Amino acid sequence: MALTGTVVSDKMNKTIIVRIGRLTTHVTFGKKIRQFNKIKAHDEKNSAKIGDLVEIKQVRPISKDKRWNMVAVLKKAENR
Repeated sequence: MALTGTVVSDKMNKTIIVRIGRLTTHVTFGKKIRQFNKIKAHDEKNSAKIGDLVEIKQVRPISKDKRWNMVAVLKKAENR
């Protein structure tokens, strides 16, 4: 299973934090709601920077919090 998201932090060594968004419907009001999760992903080459659009896939546990691996940088951030 692969997901795409935006990098919100790259301060850790070989780790990035990716913001994943999804659209759901409110149970009572029926309005569309955007919900977000932040996921820690392994970035072996430290190639992703803040604002990049990346693709991640689920892998075996790498550390206490990391269960995802960065596959590719789909789009670089504009203002770098």
